[in-house]
Amino acid sequence: MILAAGRGERLRPRTDSTPKALIEAGGTSLIERHLQQLARAGFRECVINLGHLGVQVRDRVGDGSRWNIHIRYSDESDNVLDTGGGIMRALPMLGDAAFAVINADIWTDFNLARLRNTKCDYAHLVMIDNPAHNPEGDFELDAGRVKSGADKRLTFSGIAVYHPRMFSGSPGGKFPLAPLLTQVMESNCVTGEYFAGFWLDIGTEERLNSLRQKLAATGY
Repeated sequence: MILAAGRGERLRPRTDSTPKALIEAGGTSLIERHLQQLARAGFRECVINLGHLGVQVRDRVGDGSRWNIHIRYSDESDNVLDTGGGIMRALPMLGDAAFAVINADIWTDFNLARLRNTKCDYAHLVMIDNPAHNPEGDFELDAGRVKSGADKRLTFSGIAVYHPRMFSGSPGGKFPLAPLLTQVMESNCVTGEYFAGFWLDIGTEERLNSLRQKLAATGY
């Protein structure tokens, strides 16, 4: 699943007319690059949730046939459900087994094929060093388990694998994912891995420009 329903408030006025997922860097949009990477990693089915200006995403991406991926859409344009609610709304499309999730608004060279072979009973998070915009981090990673403690915290990358059972008992509607993850962590049921490669959250004009400069310098 690609999470693409966000409004992109910090990128306004750019996102007043263009959904954040369709912002371009290195000659392609963020979401199309994800689909390219997912296809190379062997994924053949994908759900994309839609919110602000979602019709533009649907029109650009289509049914996914150009990447040999079958795409379905979970439309939240009438009421965006936040990360947890968005995933829960899409569960009927995602099936009964564990599934990978990636935020549309990140750029990374993480090998997404790793997610296809990840054992996941509840949740498995890819963790990174804390970027400048999140210096305190989100969670601890201790011997392959992710915890909500305050020591040696890392940042959650927005790349993960979840099992549908993690959402069992959730009320539905609009809710964030972080409190649910923290609750599951109390039972020591969240695993994780550390990623030291390139990762950038395209949340502001400054970060978008930084990415474009990096790509131009490396000849991507």
